[in-house]
Amino acid sequence: MSEQSHPTPGQATPPSGDGAGATPAPPRRPRARLLLGLALVVFALDLATKLLVVATIDRGENIRTLGGAVYLTQARNTGAAFAFAEGATVVFTLIALVVAVVIVRSARRLFSTGWAVALALVLGGAVGNLVDRLFRDPGFLRGGVVDWISVFGPDGEHYPIFNVADSAIVCGGVLGALLAFRGIEFDGSRAKDKEAAKAAKAARDADGDAGTPAG
Repeated sequence: MSEQSHPTPGQATPPSGDGAGATPAPPRRPRARLLLGLALVVFALDLATKLLVVATIDRGENIRTLGGAVYLTQARNTGAAFAFAEGATVVFTLIALVVAVVIVRSARRLFSTGWAVALALVLGGAVGNLVDRLFRDPGFLRGGVVDWISVFGPDGEHYPIFNVADSAIVCGGVLGALLAFRGIEFDGSRAKDKEAAKAAKAARDADGDAGTPAG
């Protein structure tokens, strides 16, 4: 008996002479590790800078750097990013918790590198500010977030004081908006490609029905 060779698992099957066995596309891998790893980097950077600022800069102090383009300071924010809606700390704490849970739950069905980066920036920033709200004064769920970057002037004179987490959230949001505008979905596909595939399938089905002889 002639010995038959069997393809190794994961190896592409060569196409047959009649073209029936096309080489399958390589399987896509979820981007969960990229999302969680980058989110951890953002969180660690945000936490480290906040600890350094609290340890070395007094509240209200302004350190002029880069010729006055950036001032290093220490302020506490009880609102959202960039001091928006101060006084609603508990609300934003709960929103941050929900956002973090939703992003983590979405990680398994995430195949787009762009979306993984965007959501990682939002997740890392949200968790970074969430830790402040949970554990800093004046109390649990009401803690003030440490902000320390003031641009073009001291004390947020020209632009609200912010931190690494705020920057990450905004950059992730902008990147997500660009991806959505381009029609890129979480699985890495494009919405217009899906519509084209559906239209092509409908056309094939219609041709097949038309070519079937009547009974």
